[in-house]
Amino acid sequence: MKHLQKNVLGIIPARYASTRFPGKPLAMIRGKTMIRRVYEQVAEVLDRLWVATDDERIAGEVEKFGGRVCLTSTSHPSGTDRCAEALELIEKQTGERFETVVNIQGDEPFIQPGQIREILDCFIQEGTQIATLARKADNMEEISDRNLPKVVVNPRHLAMYFSRSPIPYVCNQSRQNWPKKHMFLLHVGMYAFEASVLREISKLSPSPLEQAESLEQLRWLENGYTIRVGLTRFLNRPVDTPEDLERLLEEGFS
Repeated sequence: MKHLQKNVLGIIPARYASTRFPGKPLAMIRGKTMIRRVYEQVAEVLDRLWVATDDERIAGEVEKFGGRVCLTSTSHPSGTDRCAEALELIEKQTGERFETVVNIQGDEPFIQPGQIREILDCFIQEGTQIATLARKADNMEEISDRNLPKVVVNPRHLAMYFSRSPIPYVCNQSRQNWPKKHMFLLHVGMYAFEASVLREISKLSPSPLEQAESLEQLRWLENGYTIRVGLTRFLNRPVDTPEDLERLLEEGFS
């Protein structure tokens, strides 16, 4: 069943030149490329879905399986910037105006369609500018992992801060007891934006906290934008390296 929200555009940024996994979007996973698997999973929820890439090989693959694709600049520093350019190109090409843009990671071939519904549900709350997802941390190993950013939220489920460090610090407790004393949230790197907000944030310069933590969402917070955080029940399985993909296939993901 497609999501009921109107004027939603899904964009999957995909680049060929990954340092740790060159050509990742074209990696084969049981007979289908990674980008095709992501596209088909998300297409179960969103009618208007495009891949945004700077590479003719990826564009050719998307066209081959019948997906929509647009070619963007090779100079974008982030997927968010690529989405902002793609929004302009797609609106010009289709003549449509979109209210909400969902940025879907192109390296999650096992993404669950339910996660798209979860992030769009954040826009039921009036005034949502940016939405993202988080899940409860299961153990101290996850909480301590710098590659798993953490987020703290206020009672309205708006993000207060994101960090690679464990936040908050739990006083008067051994670190192993922290997960029992506080619900730590791990950030899931999927975003949805009001289209007007996406246009605005793509023009912002890097901020001090963003540069310190290497987390682009801190730029948005520092510039006064709000980020609503929805809780997801799904476990994300991103693929950063060939070894990641091999391990997930061994675990039975398909």
